Amino acid sequence: ANGRVSRCPSWEAAYERELRSFRDGGDAGEIWFGEESIVRLIRWMEKYKIPRDSPVLDIGTGNGVLLVELAKSGYTNLTGIDYAASAIQLSEQVKEKEGMSNIKFQVEDFLAPSAELSGFEICIDKGTFDAVSLNPEDAVEKRKQYVRSLCSVLKPGGFFLITSCNWTKEELLSEFRKGFEILEELPTPKFCFGGRIGNSVTALVFQRK
Repeated sequence: ANGRVSRCPSWEAAYERELRSFRDGGDAGEIWFGEESIVRLIRWMEKYKIPRDSPVLDIGTGNGVLLVELAKSGYTNLTGIDYAASAIQLSEQVKEKEGMSNIKFQVEDFLAPSAELSGFEICIDKGTFDAVSLNPEDAVEKRKQYVRSLCSVLKPGGFFLITSCNWTKEELLSEFRKGFEILEELPTPKFCFGGRIGNSVTALVFQRK
């Protein structure tokens, strides 16, 4: 499962269950948005010839599977953060099982990032901004803080890859208008309902101004 920034006890409990499941049977748990979401992000990075040693941050890393797949694709400077300590425990165990020593995992609340969390050329979010948006406590301010945090950790000219099931392209353009410009919309699976075709998932690439 992908990690969450919002402080919700249910996420801790969910990761603790997945941690037990991984210890018992080696199952790392659910991949948010499915495996094609990981392939989509890696293909974009390869198409844009992102250097393999570029610093990459996975915001709300959860079980760390995205970074493991990036490591398998040759990327060497990978960091995953999650506010849930049980998620970081799980991702560390997945990393150890896969033998990927070039991934760093740490407990961080992205809405209050530590000073050393900076200088990234790529930031990736699969569902974490969605969770911030659903926070019952002042979601609007938390979304603004998310954008501020993103500006502080991502280098000027760096790329932000976001996958969302809560927000349309137009809404995300509005949310990230301060400090970011849209570079590309990535193709996602389409669904048909009531004769209308739409996307259940939005995937965008922004560049920091």
